[in-house]
Amino acid sequence: MNRRRYVQVDVFADRPGAGNPLAVVLDAEGLRDDEMQAIAKWTRLPETTFVLPATGDDASYRIRMFSPRREVPFAGHPSVGTAHAVLEAGLATPRDGLLGNLLIQDGIAGKLPLRVTGDGHTRTIAVRTPRASVREIAHRDDPRLRDVLRTLPLGELPPALMDGGRRWWLAELESEAALRAATPPWEAIGILAQSTESMGLCVYARSDDPVYYLAVRAWVGAPAQFEDAASGAANATLAAWLASQDALPGDSGFYRISQGREVGHDAIIELTVDDAGDVWSGGRVCSVVEGTIRW
Repeated sequence: MNRRRYVQVDVFADRPGAGNPLAVVLDAEGLRDDEMQAIAKWTRLPETTFVLPATGDDASYRIRMFSPRREVPFAGHPSVGTAHAVLEAGLATPRDGLLGNLLIQDGIAGKLPLRVTGDGHTRTIAVRTPRASVREIAHRDDPRLRDVLRTLPLGELPPALMDGGRRWWLAELESEAALRAATPPWEAIGILAQSTESMGLCVYARSDDPVYYLAVRAWVGAPAQFEDAASGAANATLAAWLASQDALPGDSGFYRISQGREVGHDAIIELTVDDAGDVWSGGRVCSVVEGTIRW
């Protein structure tokens, strides 16, 4: 059996257990697709990533992402967590550029830059996410949404369907207290996700907390039904939606969100909408497990 370097990290967290877990196989060259899928199923984590050598000078490394069920073209927390693991293992060095110190990740979604700020425990990493677009702006009485939104006290902005590689329905709630007290209508969310080929429903609310501007909950409806502890991609589509409505919190394009408390986590994700309209999604990462995997 081949021994390969293997780590588990906690993404969007300043301490273990607060963020979204990720497994990373650092020496993935030679693994077949079915072996990668089998490892991802075995880890039973939201995603497992596999690091491969870059094929050219325009990338720092290649990446494959797998959920326990299938390969994933792009997700935020695996991108950020893998970049942290690559840096810790000494497999790549950030390059100086106009956008800061960058790693370039090569994957199904293309070559995406990750901006590295600081070092050590205070280091933050943010990925420039694929451009998200507004697919649909809906009315709260839309028949597809009626059962999903019936018990949720809505805020000012209308519900919207966004596509950033993965589709998410977004709905603003009237307050952070209402958001944190909400019970997900799982059966209705599952029907909505399947009928609209979306991940499910991401709800958000404004906050007066001094650390974060928004509280967010992401309810995945299909193929499984669960609440995501911290989703960089869902929050990136939310940032793009807010930018399209001139409704970003703060006045600089930068803000933080809180996610995961309702499922026993306490993640903080940093979002930036830059002058070009691109969304950067990131935060801190903690290394939790280091060793080897034999497969």
